[in-house]
Amino acid sequence: MKRTPLHQAHVALGARMIEFGGWEMPVWYAGIQAEHHAVRQRAGLFDVSHMGEFIVHEADSTAFLRRVLTNDAALLEVGQAHYSLLTNAAGGTVDDLLVYRLPAGKKGGAVYLLVVNAGNIDKDLAWLRSQVGPGERVKIDDRSPSTALIALQGPRSALILSELTAMDVWHMPYYHFARGEVAGVQALVSRTGYTGEDGFEVMAANEDITAVWNAALKAGAAHEIQPCGLGSRDSLRIEACMPLYGHELGDDISALEAGLGFFVKLDKPAMNGLERLRRERLEGPARKMVCLELLDRGIPRQGYPILAGGQPVGEVTSGLLSPTLDKAVGMGFVPVAHAALGTELAVDIRGRAVPARVVKRPFYKRAEG
Repeated sequence: MKRTPLHQAHVALGARMIEFGGWEMPVWYAGIQAEHHAVRQRAGLFDVSHMGEFIVHEADSTAFLRRVLTNDAALLEVGQAHYSLLTNAAGGTVDDLLVYRLPAGKKGGAVYLLVVNAGNIDKDLAWLRSQVGPGERVKIDDRSPSTALIALQGPRSALILSELTAMDVWHMPYYHFARGEVAGVQALVSRTGYTGEDGFEVMAANEDITAVWNAALKAGAAHEIQPCGLGSRDSLRIEACMPLYGHELGDDISALEAGLGFFVKLDKPAMNGLERLRRERLEGPARKMVCLELLDRGIPRQGYPILAGGQPVGEVTSGLLSPTLDKAVGMGFVPVAHAALGTELAVDIRGRAVPARVVKRPFYKRAEG
């Protein structure tokens, strides 16, 4: 298994390590619920160095990304980032990712950083390179092996990070980023995350990330920071209804089916899967991802059938007993006829039809201000 540069730090902190997508990663330290509540109430620190990082550059980089991604890279200013989806020719999803607009390179053309899912690094890189047309001036560099990433998340994250850097993180807008010194090393800091809370992600070279991790834990000690593993990362994103590739997204699932239409810009000259996405925008998709709240005891797990009138109409993609809401909730796909808010459905939990209701997305949304 691969290991991140912070592997020894996790072991020293007593983390429970597991295999995840070919990586040995911490699943929890103090426990999933304790870490979940720490992020919602104070601050949590995650190692996400297993994620992939690509640099897309040269003269045709913007036109290229406009064609292969659902969002519109041309809308990004230097210092901005946005969420997007990488589509295949049929309009399904190769991956979901973040796109950062970097300062222009010496050779001209816009420069972009793509942060992709750990399990899809090789697939995404091969797909992107296969999409470069004859004569198209685009280069795609894989920086994943030399790049590390940590996520500081929670209502006290800005307070903690401000003690590590002279950058004005307090006034950094959501989905913006800046380069500067953090804990004495050069880093890229973005106000982004995957938890539904305010937070930041700090990217640095492999050899520098331990200094940032240790400094964040030291500065955060007075603010009750908690190192967090993949378990709470998953429970936090489910409460916030954030999709995970292999669950709410896949090669046959479109962005519109997954309820991510906000991130699909169709007013572009060309885009992979454009015909399907335009049809689904006009007519509506045949199926939709819904958020379900169980009305009786039970926990909806991935793969459990969703029932309407006692008959299977879909299946759960993610679910849990929400630590924040103390309710059993889940996501899944059903035909559009069963997707309206308030629709009464059921989840088959080991042969028992547990009543459920379609509710508004997301399950949890942090209070602003």
